[in-house]
Amino acid sequence: MKRTSVMSLIGAVALWLAMVSPGLSSESFSVAVMDQQKVIEYSKAGKRAIEELKAYSSARQKIISADEQELKELQQAMQDGKLTDSAKQEKQGQLQVKVEAYQRRLADFQREIQQKQREMVTEYSKKIQAAAQAVGEKNGYAAIVDKGIEAAMKIVIYHQPALDLTDQVVKEFDRQNK
Repeated sequence: MKRTSVMSLIGAVALWLAMVSPGLSSESFSVAVMDQQKVIEYSKAGKRAIEELKAYSSARQKIISADEQELKELQQAMQDGKLTDSAKQEKQGQLQVKVEAYQRRLADFQREIQQKQREMVTEYSKKIQAAAQAVGEKNGYAAIVDKGIEAAMKIVIYHQPALDLTDQVVKEFDRQNK
């Protein structure tokens, strides 16, 4: 998730807690945590989605590798001492055209992969939210907060291990997304 959307989520949760908490006693108000990233990584549907993304990326990488090999071969052909000046110029022109095509293809593939990643995150965030909601309602939690990730922004600084519902959310997520 982008930092702004995470901050918006934190703000929304804080606002919601401020509005709801006066009506809740300290005994009836319970919050739990979960790790969305682990839900994707450990759930069956999440693992399938990650593998599909890897396969898609791998297929694109094979094309890029073939293009790189073609460029190397063309560069080696240009270094052949038997080529005339006009032949070298022709090869140089071919190389320039192929390098530009390679760079465009590489940029296109990177955009495609990033777009697929964004789509996957959006789709799975909604599904994880539904699974977390089911677990929260079943267990009487007023809120379940994503712990966040260390590399981007850790949202929950401390929690008791018993409050981590990640495993339960993974099971519910798998049940809902067979």
